[in-house]
Amino acid sequence: MSKKKELLSIIDKNSLVFTNTDKLFLFLSSKLELDVEQAKKIFYSCLDNGDLFEIRKNKFITIPSHGYVKGEFFGTAKGFGFVRVDGYPNDVFIPANRTMNALDGEMVIVKIMSQTNDGVDGQVVKIYKELENIVGAINIVGGNYFLDPDNTKISFDFPIVRTGLKLQKNMKVLAKVVRTDKGKFKAIVTEILGFEDDVKTLELSIIREHNLFENFPSQVVDAEQKLPKTVSVKQKQGRLDLTKECIFTIDGADAKDLDDAVNIKKFDKFYELGVHIADVGEYVKQGNVFDEEAYKRGTSVYFPTSVLPMLPKGLSNGICSLNEGVERLTLSCIMKVDFSGKVIDYKICESVIKSVARLTYDEVYDAITGKQLNEKTKRLKDDFLLMRELCDILEENTQKRGALDLDVPEVEFVFDDKGMAVDLTRRERNSAHRLIEDFMVLANETVARHFNNLKVPFVYRVHEAPTKEKVEGVCDFLKGIGVPYPQIPQNITPAYFQEILDSVENSNTKDVVNKVVLRSMQKARYANKNLGHFGLALTDYCHFTSPIRRYPDLTIHRIIKEWLHKKGKIESSRIDELDEFTFEASEQSSLCERNADYAERDVDDLWKAYLMKDKVGQVFDATISSVTNFGIFVALDNTVEGLVRIEDLPDDAYLFLEKQLKLKGATHVYSIGDKVKVTLASVNLQNRNIDFKITEN
Repeated sequence: MSKKKELLSIIDKNSLVFTNTDKLFLFLSSKLELDVEQAKKIFYSCLDNGDLFEIRKNKFITIPSHGYVKGEFFGTAKGFGFVRVDGYPNDVFIPANRTMNALDGEMVIVKIMSQTNDGVDGQVVKIYKELENIVGAINIVGGNYFLDPDNTKISFDFPIVRTGLKLQKNMKVLAKVVRTDKGKFKAIVTEILGFEDDVKTLELSIIREHNLFENFPSQVVDAEQKLPKTVSVKQKQGRLDLTKECIFTIDGADAKDLDDAVNIKKFDKFYELGVHIADVGEYVKQGNVFDEEAYKRGTSVYFPTSVLPMLPKGLSNGICSLNEGVERLTLSCIMKVDFSGKVIDYKICESVIKSVARLTYDEVYDAITGKQLNEKTKRLKDDFLLMRELCDILEENTQKRGALDLDVPEVEFVFDDKGMAVDLTRRERNSAHRLIEDFMVLANETVARHFNNLKVPFVYRVHEAPTKEKVEGVCDFLKGIGVPYPQIPQNITPAYFQEILDSVENSNTKDVVNKVVLRSMQKARYANKNLGHFGLALTDYCHFTSPIRRYPDLTIHRIIKEWLHKKGKIESSRIDELDEFTFEASEQSSLCERNADYAERDVDDLWKAYLMKDKVGQVFDATISSVTNFGIFVALDNTVEGLVRIEDLPDDAYLFLEKQLKLKGATHVYSIGDKVKVTLASVNLQNRNIDFKITEN
């Protein structure tokens, strides 16, 4: 048991009450066999993370216990809010007079006040992680400056503390949130982003709203300058030398952070597939300046015109990137795969490679489909054919085990030289993408299974099965739109959902059904417990293949390296430390991933709105993607979605049939999947809303 868990266990069992904290720390240091300063550090860390709460003076309890829980606060414009608590099926309702002035997105401790069949009510008793920054527009009233928040769930303006910055009305700014002693709020502007009528300013506003930044702290920049440009002789000692092997990378044309490379051979009874991943852990040691910043960021974030990397370019595009023709340090998973697709043997080791080619998905696709060969692909054509051969076997196995193959449309933008969007379309995935995806999945599974069997603390990529209520909701929806579905089995498997998806593959409801099934799924996350991956239908799974851009991958790389260096003999005290760190890294990485997903979606929606703003009045073919009591949402073929408000539908007395997801009038019926013609009515760049009107039924 880690010292943190031990401390929480001690407090949980004893409901500790002390006349002063000095005596508490003496007691804890004795119990934990640590010095007082170490005990203090762990104690205050638990207090800061909401794992402990001072229920009254000098009495501390663990959270959750005694009717107290913790979670993220979601505000509303009307003042009341909700708190999302892990393990609770529904959010906890917080009345307006019990929010303790918590702001949307803050982390809080809640006292449960009542629990009925209708839900759970609570009261915020502590805000343990406050909102640091806020984005909004400058408003001037009677010579006084106010910040109007972009976040519509915050229902009031913030008085601005004047500094030397020259502020103007309608400027977009980033500001620091200040709580006064009287529970009021003020804002100190720290960055001027631009004016709110500029799309690039709006994009930057979204990025800042999600607390994301392009630049690295000065200490990281200083350390980056000292990074080596080449691999040294000393670093190569003890590694498997693969520099003579035919290893290459396949990525998008604009990718610069190349963190995975592959090679393949075929023998009498098996394929040998090598998956070679940048050894980022050689440069990003736990606790160094690169690691501390990577932990905060958790992931690289990808926008249509830019990337906010987890690691500085000296690492991500430099010494860690598996660039063509240069030696690079790697962690390799070299697998022997028999002709049925089963991994019959494997080796996980430190290695050094020299990529023979930097290839793009399109180049490889053209080569394997016989469209076109260039100088590089001509030399590697036989390797591509072997890869496709193995990929076909793996794909067949994927289908047999019932893994989900969700096909949800993704957008691809076209930008001009000035960084302005000029067009958009559906992103196309070709068979070259499949090659790499299938090989990465196989490596991820192999590594996860290996370390799960060893019982070494690890970070797993987990995806739990949907709840029975969610499955029943999908079936109610299918029934409402007239799509037959198989009887719900006692044990829900991904194959059950795949059978549904296959049944609508060639129907006009395909996109909608894919989205509904996706929404029924639990969110994939990171955990230091191996809970399996429902969507992939795998018992063991982790993220091993992208340590340049994902912190969980970097975390397990360092564990793998430690296990290799110690020849599998990791002392029990270190096991406790790793157990605690993998838990914290999993939680942090999941939070960062979710934040990045929201930011990427919001920026995509902004550029969609920007491209549509000059098309007001034009008519489009659309498909109804959702139906509500206030109107219908429609999707264009290019992935743009918008709302047709109920008042903009043809005159009729509409009834909302919730289970069938229909708006039914005397002469008009609107159902999910229906094809309609719509006219673009309005576009609002500020809130990224797109409104249509029905042109004809």
